[in-house]
Amino acid sequence: MAMDAKQRVKARFKKRYYFDFELLTIVCFLLAFGLVMLLSTSNYEATITFHNPYYYFKKQVISMAFGLVLFFILTFTKDYHILYKKFILLSYVASNAVLFLVKTSLAYSANGATRWIRIFGLSVQPSELTKFGMIVFLAGFISKIGKKISTRNGLMLTSVLVLIPVFLVYKVTRNLSTAIIIAGIAYVMLFIACEKKFPFIALVVIVVVMAVGLVVYAKANINGNLDFRMLRILAWLDPQAYASTKGQQILQSLYAIGSGGLFGKGLGESVQKLGPLPEAQNDMIFAIICEELGFFGAAVVLIMFMILIWRLKKIADSAPDMFGALLVIGVMAHISIQVMLNLAVVTNTIPNTGITLPFISYGGSAIAIQLAELGIASNVARFTPVYDDRR
Repeated sequence: MAMDAKQRVKARFKKRYYFDFELLTIVCFLLAFGLVMLLSTSNYEATITFHNPYYYFKKQVISMAFGLVLFFILTFTKDYHILYKKFILLSYVASNAVLFLVKTSLAYSANGATRWIRIFGLSVQPSELTKFGMIVFLAGFISKIGKKISTRNGLMLTSVLVLIPVFLVYKVTRNLSTAIIIAGIAYVMLFIACEKKFPFIALVVIVVVMAVGLVVYAKANINGNLDFRMLRILAWLDPQAYASTKGQQILQSLYAIGSGGLFGKGLGESVQKLGPLPEAQNDMIFAIICEELGFFGAAVVLIMFMILIWRLKKIADSAPDMFGALLVIGVMAHISIQVMLNLAVVTNTIPNTGITLPFISYGGSAIAIQLAELGIASNVARFTPVYDDRR
């Protein structure tokens, strides 16, 4: 019997699946570059504080290795839908419940903040798990309710479910920057999923008005008894005037960026990392990149991040279903928001807050979770069908 047209197409085109080597290549570049810059940035402080120039470097390598294991496990998991079918509710409950561990005996403080726990000698930041849990939960929840997400009741219910972890991160761990990132991730995912865009535009207008109100209030009470967040706003407006307190870090960051020029002072030749710039290996590592490698080095880093975001967008566009697309959009939103906020802080575009640069700044929990998220994106890419007409 002669084959019909549909059967002939199936016979010619064979469905196959592939591993996204482009994504892996970009990630490996950022990881390798991050290790080089971390070693260059942290060796002086590590030597002074721990008498070991490789202290931060070694811990980062361990976290990175663990993160890569998670990346490949999640990449080659049989089907990313397992997250939706079995772990959507668990991811939400567990990522919120783990925040309360900072109130137990496992918690410890650093730089005046109690945001970490220690398990088997390893430092873990529970709020990083909350970012991961939000992406998985929200992708699954939106996929489940479908078009109802665009209704008033659906959007209100989802908003409440989003605000709970945002509130807990801020209230329990006192981590405003992470709360903002989680809210930003949810905003992007909901904006993409909902047909009606007006509520999201209105929300942006409200946030901008509130931000302007805070700035006006801080300036009006410049000589009053302001809390540390208001002082950060004043230091943002005039870092020179607050150079001895809240403005010191950003002022030194601007010095580092400005002194780098076109090609920088050379790898390892930074002056600001020798003490003037606090926490250079964490939030301010981009300033050291600018100082040592100049505009050229900074541009290379930014281009690689843009390529990574573009690659994630391509994976989301080609995802076989809404759940897969939203998972990748959540990962893309997390990385892009964190990169933009970090660069904005380092360049004094927004008030200073503790946000690390993905894959480059020192931070074990952050890099492990980011690699796990990319593992999910890689899994979605692997299950995107490709039709091959080779005979």
